[in-house]
Amino acid sequence: MEIRGIIAPILTPMREDESIYEEQLRLEVDWLIRAGMHGIFPCGTNGEGYILSAEEKLRVIRVCVEQAAGRVPVYAGTGCISTRETVELSLRAQEAGADALSIITPSFAVASQDELIVHYREIARQVKLPIVLYNIPSRTGNALHPATVGALSRVENIQAVKDSSGNFDVILQFIATTRWRSDFSVLSGNDALILWTLLAGGRGGVSGCANIFPANMVSIYNWALAGDLEKARQAQESIRPFRSCFRYGNPNTVVKAAARLMGRLVGPCRAPFNQLSDEGMAVLKETLHALTKKGVC
Repeated sequence: MEIRGIIAPILTPMREDESIYEEQLRLEVDWLIRAGMHGIFPCGTNGEGYILSAEEKLRVIRVCVEQAAGRVPVYAGTGCISTRETVELSLRAQEAGADALSIITPSFAVASQDELIVHYREIARQVKLPIVLYNIPSRTGNALHPATVGALSRVENIQAVKDSSGNFDVILQFIATTRWRSDFSVLSGNDALILWTLLAGGRGGVSGCANIFPANMVSIYNWALAGDLEKARQAQESIRPFRSCFRYGNPNTVVKAAARLMGRLVGPCRAPFNQLSDEGMAVLKETLHALTKKGVC
């Protein structure tokens, strides 16, 4: 399986009572695929995987697999704190038909790099699907070091790493330590770094902004692949005003609020991560209007 392109960490639509709104989730899958998305990633950070139960995660994964119907790969977020839980959820996602697994580092307790290597190797030993390592130390408290990613790239079904550290040098080091393996992909988890990751030898990005501007985010990859770097740069820079809205709250909350302002029935984020100030909402509304007027979609 070739891991590349723009992958959307799809929102998990919820009703006002915080139950999963399956019908809207199916509409979200279709909307993203029509926009040209190269993959769907349920139960990621933007999908609120951190606050869903194991059964809810499996339900979301199954719906995405069913609705995608093979049109694009589905990358199931199955990372848990313990190795045992991660293996159990990963095996169930595999049975549900996921094409690949995105596995975030364990959180809360501090893990050594040796412990992370053992953790991921054991998961890879027990599952058959391609694995994307997910590095987001600001959320988990555990960072994958470049040497660790290099060591894990020696495991056959560990095929990619997504970096959401926001540090471009980390991405460069991940590319350097895995360059020996032609089928290993480095993905940017920071929307502002997608083009620069591609130019450095990466294969794409997992884009939260793709939940709002899917065609624009896909165009960054497509224009870069076609060699039109000026158009790719324009598409990359066009999302800066939207990303500036993240200063008003949790980015997940801002993205879901933006989807609601667009008229999509995705509901709020699950409490307590569902508050946005009146000022933040006003700026977000104004920003969406300005970008839409410019044709960003």
